[in-house]
Amino acid sequence: MKTLDTLTFDNRFARLGDAFSTEVLPEPIEQPRLVVASASALALLDLQPGEAQRPEFAELFAGHKLWEQAEPRAMVYSGHQFGGYTPRLGDGRGLLLGEVLNESGEHWDLHLKGAGMTPYSRMSDGRAVLRSSIREFLASEHLHALGIPSSRALCVTGSDTPVWREKRESAAMVLRLAQSHVRFGHFEYFYYTRQHEHLKTLGEHVMACHFPHCLEQEQPWLALLREVIERTAAMIAHWQAYGFCHGVMNTDNMSILGITFDYGPYAFLDDFDANHICNHSDDTGRYSFSNQVPIAHWNLAALAQALTPFASVDALRETLELFLPLYQAHYLDLMRKRLGFTSAREDDDALIKRLLQLMQAGRTTDYSLFFRRLGEQAPADALHLLRDDFVDLAGFDAWAQDYLARCALDGGEQNERRARMHAVNPKYILRNYLAQQAIEAAEAGDYDPVRELHTVLSRPFDEQPGKERYAERPPEWGKHLEISCSS
Repeated sequence: MKTLDTLTFDNRFARLGDAFSTEVLPEPIEQPRLVVASASALALLDLQPGEAQRPEFAELFAGHKLWEQAEPRAMVYSGHQFGGYTPRLGDGRGLLLGEVLNESGEHWDLHLKGAGMTPYSRMSDGRAVLRSSIREFLASEHLHALGIPSSRALCVTGSDTPVWREKRESAAMVLRLAQSHVRFGHFEYFYYTRQHEHLKTLGEHVMACHFPHCLEQEQPWLALLREVIERTAAMIAHWQAYGFCHGVMNTDNMSILGITFDYGPYAFLDDFDANHICNHSDDTGRYSFSNQVPIAHWNLAALAQALTPFASVDALRETLELFLPLYQAHYLDLMRKRLGFTSAREDDDALIKRLLQLMQAGRTTDYSLFFRRLGEQAPADALHLLRDDFVDLAGFDAWAQDYLARCALDGGEQNERRARMHAVNPKYILRNYLAQQAIEAAEAGDYDPVRELHTVLSRPFDEQPGKERYAERPPEWGKHLEISCSS
C-alpha cells in the first residue's frame, strides 16, 4: 500500500505540452477541513482510509500543498453548449494535478475542482461551492456503486473562503478521479481551430493510453470512434434504465471514455416522467430525460465531425449508425434483469414500453421503488400491492397478466428471483431531497449526515437495518427542488 508521501506520478497528458494545457497553481482555500472521503476511491490510489485523517490530506486537496511530482495543468477544450458552439472553454475552475500510477499499473487523473482562476475562467472566480461539491461527490460514488460508468470522487474539502452565487456561500474543492479527463470538446477545439497536427497528437495519445487495440486496426480513427460509441451507448443505457438525468449534456461534458462526467443539476427520477427536466436553466427541455438518447447520438456526431481529417465522412456516418442498435441492446438487457427475466424474448421490448407508458399516464409511480418492490414478493402478490400506484387500472391489469405469463416462461423459485432482482434493483437511490438535507447540515458545520448518506448509498442494493428512512418515497416538496448549473 501507498501513503500520501509515496504516490507515483506519471503525467502523460502534461507531456503533450502547452498547446493542450496551461501550467497553473491551485489557489488555496482558507482553513481547509475534510468534509467526506471515499474509501473505495482511495483504494484506487493504493491508499488506506486512514490517510484521509492526516492533516496533510486536507491541505493537499485544498491547494495548500503540492506533491513534488505533480504538474498542475488547466486543460483547453471547446464544445457545443445547449446546441451552440463555444470556441474556447477549458478548465475554468479545475486543474489536472497529475496522473498517479497505482500498483496495478493503472493511471488515475487527480483533478481538483474549485482550485481557483485559470486562463479559461471567463470572468468567473474559479471556485466551486460546498453545495455543488457535495452533490458531485455523492453522485460520482453512488453511480459507481450502482454499476453505472462514472468518474470517481476522492474527497470534498470545505473552507471559510466566501464566494458569491445567488447568495453568499463557502468555497470547497472536490478531488475527482478518472483514467482520462479528455472530452469530446478537446477534439472539437483542435478541429475547429484547424490545428490538425495537434488533433492527431491528441487522438494518438488517447488511443495509446486507453484504446491501444485501435492502433492495430486498418483504420484506427474509425476504431476509436466505434470504441467511444460502444462505451457511450452502454452508459446512456444505464442512465435510462436507472432513471438518471444528467442535466447538461454539452459536448464538453462528454467523456471520451464513456463515463458519466461533470455532475451539475442531475437528478434521479422520483415519480416516473419521461419528459422530466432536472435543470431549471434548461428552458427548452433539450436535456430532458427522454432526450438523453438522441442528444448522446448528436454529441457523437459532433465528435465524428472532428475526426473528418482522418477518416472519410461516409465511413464515419456508417460507424455512427451503430449507436442506436448498441444502445437498444444494452437497454433491453438491463431492463430484462430489472424485471427479473433470465432469458430474452421477442416481445420484451413491447412489454417494457407498455409499462413505461402506464407509469407516464399517471406520473404517480415511484420509478426506483417499483422495481425493488416487484422482486420483494411472488409476482402476483407484488403486482397486487403495486397496482394502487397506477391510474389506468385496466391497462395495468392487462399488463400484469402478460408479465405473469412472461415470468412463467422463465420459471424458477421466488427466493432465487428475489435475490436476482434485488442485486440489480437498488433499495437506496440518491434523491435530490436527501442530498439537500445533507448539504444544509454541512453548510451549518455538521458533516455527519453527508458521511452517513455516502455510506448508505455505497451499498445501494443491500438491506441496511436502521437506514430505512433513506429508502422511503420522497415528500412532495422533495420532488420539486430546482437545481441549476450554478456552482
